[in-house]
Amino acid sequence: MRITVCAIGRMRDKNERALADEYLARATTQGRNLGITDVSVIELEARKDSDQEAEALLAAVPDNAVIIAMDEHGGQKSSRDFAAWLDTLKDDGNRDIAFLIGGADGHGRAVLDRARAKLSLSAMTWPHMLARIMLLEQIYRAISILSRHPYHRD
Repeated sequence: MRITVCAIGRMRDKNERALADEYLARATTQGRNLGITDVSVIELEARKDSDQEAEALLAAVPDNAVIIAMDEHGGQKSSRDFAAWLDTLKDDGNRDIAFLIGGADGHGRAVLDRARAKLSLSAMTWPHMLARIMLLEQIYRAISILSRHPYHRD
């Protein structure tokens, strides 16, 4: 299975980029033992409105990917529940999972209509770049939970 985080906006801060890259590298390396062959990020430029951003996001994800919209109105999961959910998606034979992070105005209707699920990281509002880092960390944490790596502690 491959995991793609597709996000509107480009990371410009070198410290944020370094942290995101660190979680991405850890998830990619450790995920191989679980059958997660790739974890990647696709960054897209902001567009005029959320509908144009939705088109760009959907065009960037692999065909037949399970689409998860990162959305403030989505459900929340504990880290363990998130790990179990990813494992179930993998075991169900899904080759590609795509987490979509919209722009400042959220997702356009096309993304919300295609999404299998909407997921929220928190009831709080976070800057998009921090939300991306938090999502990458949770993907890495889920992989570490599934591989029984000591990174996650109860």
